[in-house]
Amino acid sequence: MSDQRRNLYFFYQQTEELNDKLESLFQLARDNDFQVVEDSNKANIIIAVGGDGTFLQAVRKTGFRQDCLYVGIRAGNEAGLYCDFDIDNHDEMIDAMKNSEIEVRRFPLIETTINNESTFSSLNECSVRSTLIKSIVVDVYIDDLHFETFRGDGLIIATPTGSTAYNKSINGAVVDPKLPCFQISELASLNNNRYRTLGSSFILSGERTLKLTVRQDGNDHPIIGMDNEAFSIRNIHDVTIKLSENVIKTVKLKNNTYWDRVKRTFL
Repeated sequence: MSDQRRNLYFFYQQTEELNDKLESLFQLARDNDFQVVEDSNKANIIIAVGGDGTFLQAVRKTGFRQDCLYVGIRAGNEAGLYCDFDIDNHDEMIDAMKNSEIEVRRFPLIETTINNESTFSSLNECSVRSTLIKSIVVDVYIDDLHFETFRGDGLIIATPTGSTAYNKSINGAVVDPKLPCFQISELASLNNNRYRTLGSSFILSGERTLKLTVRQDGNDHPIIGMDNEAFSIRNIHDVTIKLSENVIKTVKLKNNTYWDRVKRTFL
């Protein structure tokens, strides 16, 4: 680990049990010349303790920083596709950092622009879903070419790492994060003589731009989900999504690949 990366910020939900476990980790970090800081802006290593949900929150709450490394630590039986370390194995993490047994992994982000005004980043996925007991109608464009008109409960646009989350639950494909791309999956599409969709997930190159135009038919207030947060934005006309130039840099053990974690989690 570079001498310049010595300031650690811990992101976690405080409980008595977790505080007790982390106190010994804080001390172990200090004993090995790391500094624990209270302000995430002063950190160059941000450590999320919990599970994948906590990791996503840590990345979002600290602003998808490009100048630091993110580290995931599992707590208890939490799912940990973003987490290479376990809270009950302190020595493994410290030894790995000291002895260069880690590698830097780069995860792609997607950028979502709403009504050509506000832009948001996502590490897992962006979802557009109906808020009413009524289907939503969306015109789908790929690079300004009309592709299909969707009617149903909504659409999920997932990054490769997000392909194992919400996307997988509706039978989307699991995608290697080394592929610069994003995936579009349907939520309960309605197919008839008037509305016709592909009926399956499809994957777009990172060079493509996806545009979703929401039909203004009384159901123009969909929920926009970014990772594990919902955004309430009124009168949504269009949603433009593309692969971001930014990435999230995370720490991984050399002997723990993405597919190792997929196998451990699902098989």
